Amino acid sequence: MELEKLYSNRFESDTWKKRNALWKILCDEFFSKYLKPSDDILDLAAGYCDFINNICRDNHMGRRIAVDLNPDVREHSAPFVEVHNTMAQNLSFLDDNSIDAVFVSNFFEHVRDKDDIIAILNECLRVLRVNGKIMILQPNIKYLPGQYWDFFDHYTPLTEKSMCEALSISSVRGGGYSIITVIDKFLPYTTKSRLPQYDWMIKLYCHCPLAWRILGKQMFMIAEKRT
Repeated sequence: MELEKLYSNRFESDTWKKRNALWKILCDEFFSKYLKPSDDILDLAAGYCDFINNICRDNHMGRRIAVDLNPDVREHSAPFVEVHNTMAQNLSFLDDNSIDAVFVSNFFEHVRDKDDIIAILNECLRVLRVNGKIMILQPNIKYLPGQYWDFFDHYTPLTEKSMCEALSISSVRGGGYSIITVIDKFLPYTTKSRLPQYDWMIKLYCHCPLAWRILGKQMFMIAEKRT
């Protein structure tokens, strides 16, 4: 599939500034509470680097790494972000136990085979340090039975329970994941759906679980690497 053509058709040119502004708020108000600026962070299937460009930015940042097959990712990454065009299940450029956190957003629905999902989770496990985190933001088909299939490149349907099962059976050299956070409804399905557009409303949404229950269509979970 031609990723550059698919995504350039899907997103209008003025969408990127709006997405970046949205993700800056999401990173500052929500995702950053799980991470430290000094952490070495990998954004897997980084897309247009909305997360990795904005997470925990200060003068003492650890490594910021974006992985994506789409070569266009280099045009959108911040200067401090390392970009690698490679398969998600082959992070051979990284040593074992070298990363503090892996962030995966809206990716596993694009993976054709569940065995490949396990291979990706195992590779993330390999590069994570002990007690390192994998953070997954993912459309939950439980709340999107029809809309989930509106995108041509969606293949694998997942709920928070099936994602937890995948994490629980992943292992590398005897190590595995411990699931520590599961939110079955967090963000709306897309940036074009019902998420408030004003900055103050987005900030409020990040701190209002009741609003998640009403508008949320995506799950969010965190698992830690254990020995």
